[in-house]
Amino acid sequence: MLRRLTQYIKSFTLWDLLSGMRVTGKYFWKKKFTIQYPKEKTPTSPRFRGLHALRRYPNGEERCIACKLCEAVCPALAITIEAEPRADGSRRTTLYEIDLFKCIYCGFCEEACPVDSIVLTNMADYHIENRGENILTKEKLLAIGDKYEVEIAKDRQVEKDYR
Repeated sequence: MLRRLTQYIKSFTLWDLLSGMRVTGKYFWKKKFTIQYPKEKTPTSPRFRGLHALRRYPNGEERCIACKLCEAVCPALAITIEAEPRADGSRRTTLYEIDLFKCIYCGFCEEACPVDSIVLTNMADYHIENRGENILTKEKLLAIGDKYEVEIAKDRQVEKDYR
């Protein structure tokens, strides 16, 4: 009986609404913080996985040896690789594509690569405007790797120290 009466009084006085307004009032007077996005960025974890990149050796040769481990380990089947042997007997890729719409950014491709060729950078702010831009070709991946190699190398060192 007492419980019913308490419940009736709470519903009549709009107790839930008042308790919600109390929380709103508590934060209403606190100092607000806003991040000005293009100029300021929130800190990210060293393990954050963003846009893909293919790396090169310091002499300029691409690192990928066309072992196809990244293609085999990809759970979303987002990676497509075709390879053929070169004149010197080593294998290199002729086609390396990643479909960003399929990719789940799990990092398995990065973990499977024996020569540290494919990496997931910390770049989170990229966009796709036109049809077909979701496919990262070998040339695009190498261009991303060339452009951000210094940051990638630094992040790889931080990640090794983190583990």
